[in-house]
Amino acid sequence: MAIKEYTREELAAQPIGYWSGAAYRAVVGRIRADLAVEQLTQPHWWILNHVAGAPGTWSRAALAERLAPFDDLGIDFDGVFDDLVRRGWLDEQAGTLTLTEAGEAGRLRAKAQGARAHEQTHQGISTDEYVAALNVLRRMIANLGGNSDLP
Repeated sequence: MAIKEYTREELAAQPIGYWSGAAYRAVVGRIRADLAVEQLTQPHWWILNHVAGAPGTWSRAALAERLAPFDDLGIDFDGVFDDLVRRGWLDEQAGTLTLTEAGEAGRLRAKAQGARAHEQTHQGISTDEYVAALNVLRRMIANLGGNSDLP
């Protein structure tokens, strides 16, 4: 998809707050819309991926604590855990969580949907450009005293 060209000076004068916010709304909006196809929210997705990556090692409390910094919606993680258990996607035994076959199947469907969005988002952007963009954002975050480490 073509984008309108501007001079270096015009672009350098643009407010990063606007553009980072516009990018956030577009990217996260697409992610949330894709997850909604499976009736999932981002916290559902985070839980499914963490549990899939380390089955039988996460407790609700430890995983909620790990995921809390990424939540911008004030999600009740206990409600999300309960929903996944009710669906039969998550099993809780002796205080630890594992995915069921249905949970893994749902996670894989959502992952495939997300892969299409990821591919579309990266169209026309080289790996070097993507890395440079992330490093610029990370530097801005660090400059303002934020955590610029990878999640």
